[in-house]
Amino acid sequence: MFVGKLIDTNNLLERALDTESIRRRVIANNIANVDVPHFKRREVNFESELKRVINERKNPNNRLRAQMSDVKHIPFFEPRSLDSVSYRVNHDYSTTYRNDGNNVDIEKEMVDANKNMMRYNSYVTGINHNFRLLKLVIRPM
Repeated sequence: MFVGKLIDTNNLLERALDTESIRRRVIANNIANVDVPHFKRREVNFESELKRVINERKNPNNRLRAQMSDVKHIPFFEPRSLDSVSYRVNHDYSTTYRNDGNNVDIEKEMVDANKNMMRYNSYVTGINHNFRLLKLVIRPM
């Protein structure tokens, strides 16, 4: 049971690390295009998808109930597993930061880059901690 939870946690941390790597590339691309007219910034969305799946698992009564009378019917709700959560890259078309249509704010991107680095380091620390625990559990007496 304990080892299974650690492995699930490691899988989630690995996907979070992959997301942070992609997020770093997207932020670097936004910074590189700060002076390009009509460039629209992109951002990576992972945490809100993860939160949605966790809330679905916590509150199973919040879903729409429907009885299916035929196997060909499409279900109203299919529970998602944590393994199905992945990142999504979104373009921000709703804002304009400058007169030339570019919406990259270099200060925000630098803050996001620092947050990204801190999250990445904390995920690596979490994985290292889990591997140390696994080594303790697996180690022969």
